[in-house]
Amino acid sequence: MRVSIASAGNDHRLGASEAPPAIMSIFLGDDLEEILECIEKGTSYKNQGAGRMEIGVHVLPSFPKDTTDRNRTSPFAFTGNKFEFRSCGSSMSVSGPNTILNTIVAEELRLFADELEKADDFTDSLNELIKRTIQEHKRIIFNGDGYSEEWKKEAKRRGLLNLPTTVDAMPTVLLKKNIDLFEKHGIYTETEVRSRYEINLDVYSKTINIEAQTMVEMALRQILPSVNKYVKQLAEAMSLKGMIDPLFKNGMERDLIKKLSVLEDKAYAQVGELKKLLSKAPSYDNNLECAVYYKDKIIPAMEKLRGFCDEMEVNTSSEFWPFPTYGDILFSV
Repeated sequence: MRVSIASAGNDHRLGASEAPPAIMSIFLGDDLEEILECIEKGTSYKNQGAGRMEIGVHVLPSFPKDTTDRNRTSPFAFTGNKFEFRSCGSSMSVSGPNTILNTIVAEELRLFADELEKADDFTDSLNELIKRTIQEHKRIIFNGDGYSEEWKKEAKRRGLLNLPTTVDAMPTVLLKKNIDLFEKHGIYTETEVRSRYEINLDVYSKTINIEAQTMVEMALRQILPSVNKYVKQLAEAMSLKGMIDPLFKNGMERDLIKKLSVLEDKAYAQVGELKKLLSKAPSYDNNLECAVYYKDKIIPAMEKLRGFCDEMEVNTSSEFWPFPTYGDILFSV
């Protein structure tokens, strides 16, 4: 399932902004998880009923606490009457994840059917199968905060994969067990699986390349010239104040000029570094090598350049900044 939602854009999204993390887990909620525990242990389930929300304001009416996943950090979440798979990016077709999910379900149902069809006592065998399945796979259940560092450690302890990027995830599709699964159900041949692997890595590298080239152009042709104009205005204001009264300290102008000038130099140098790294990128003939290079070299260089640009943005007058700010996007029509 992690492979089915792998892309350069989704790598940036997963694990933040109410998107689930890259670690695949299932949220069941307290009620459903308790039912599974009762089945596993052979005990009776006692419905505790919905808890009441404690809001600390007595004048407001009491209401039941929602038992579904409210922190939005689970890839698979039970939300009262359905499961949601939340890891898909907005630009993705649901056909890929659905194909893989349906294949997984079909394989599990096949295994269940093969075992139960040979059973002497269907009911006893079914109960034993359900209990064993819960015991073997309950490590995937997690109702906590999927963003926390504790969950990453716990997931590792449970043996769950943490594949944060497309480059980390894609090679797993070539595992023999996965290719055999697709071939067994007539979904993909091995050639088709390998083709999708190569295409996805190729798209990943070219997407990052386009974004990096765009970033270079934005920095050189828009951000740096705009900041330079603002620095010029500050210098002129500082000079005019000095002409009016030499005793003016011009602290604001002096500090901003120094800060922005240093940031301009750092950003310009980083643009040069990014361009140099782009020129050294491996050929697209080896898609994995190329994708690894873009992940390990280009993306960190882009993040470093963005850091300088972000700092210039908060120190530059909005009158000079060439792009809408987040505030403009969120709160302006």
